Amino acid sequence: MTIETFDPNTAPEHKVTMTDAAIQHLQKLLANSNAQGVRLGVKKSGCSGFKYDIEFVNEISDEDTRFQINDDIALYVPTEFLPMVSGTEVDFTTEGLNSTIKFNNPNAKDLCGCGESFSV
Repeated sequence: MTIETFDPNTAPEHKVTMTDAAIQHLQKLLANSNAQGVRLGVKKSGCSGFKYDIEFVNEISDEDTRFQINDDIALYVPTEFLPMVSGTEVDFTTEGLNSTIKFNNPNAKDLCGCGESFSV
């Protein structure tokens, strides 16, 4: 019998990634903070069922899975939300005067019209 250990950092389909634009945006925000990284969570909300929740990480939880994005950005995802955000790419876009963080989530079955909530 063999035992395999699942490491979400080595399984590409389970990773949460960031575009260069998102990395640059977060580097600016983290430079003015004492945070250890950023946490990506999910909350029940919105017209489609769930909403992404991003917060600075000042205290790492035992329930967090860590994704080292680059040398100075760590992204933490609570383990309970991994199935919902697995494979997600975090992006930062600017359209005209509006800038926003976008989530390209392959698990999302439906998105609301405003793009702030999703269902799986």
